[in-house]
Amino acid sequence: MAKEWILNMATNRWGLNKKNSVGPVSQWIRECSPRTIKDWKTFYYEKLIAFLRKKGLSLSPKEYLDDLGRKLYIKITEVIQAEIEEVTEEDCIQYIHNLVINRTYDGYLTEIRTIYGRLQRDLDVQIKPAPDKWDRLYNVDFYIQIGEKHIGLQIKPITYEQTPELHKWKEWLSKTHEKFKKDKGGNVFIIFSVKKDNKKEIYNPEIINEIKKEIQLLKRG
Repeated sequence: MAKEWILNMATNRWGLNKKNSVGPVSQWIRECSPRTIKDWKTFYYEKLIAFLRKKGLSLSPKEYLDDLGRKLYIKITEVIQAEIEEVTEEDCIQYIHNLVINRTYDGYLTEIRTIYGRLQRDLDVQIKPAPDKWDRLYNVDFYIQIGEKHIGLQIKPITYEQTPELHKWKEWLSKTHEKFKKDKGGNVFIIFSVKKDNKKEIYNPEIINEIKKEIQLLKRG
């Protein structure tokens, strides 16, 4: 398993599996529609010969693939090995600290900014960052101003494992959000954000219509 990971990582790093190295294999196998692996190998070799000729190479398919394999071996045993020897214990310590503190925090902020952009587009209103005082006092990240009144928004990134606990978040934040409504005139809405297929999405999209209704309510006075 470790060997497979190293081979995969090095192959991707140096692009030995890219179109300019092995040809458009995804396209070719669909053209071939092979019933057996032998069908595919024969078809691929024929395509590869034409591919190599365009590059001005007269190698056989086996010779060419062997050469790519040797290239991979050199990259792993010479380049990666030399890089590994340069890694110190302190590098590893600093990397772990940076990973769990800096990168996690940066990812968290990126997630909030992404959801913020989606909200502003869907609601078609100006959404402003809340003052620091509001964050501490009301647990509010952003707000929408309607006349003299304000609607509060809180973006809460969560994981799918946390979704059964959403009611606890709402209960925990309810007192500060009730205080916001009393002081600022509008409700606070919690937008839960989750990652799905490496993309950030609003877990409770129905909240968009609820906010729209609140905007209309405050506009009517």
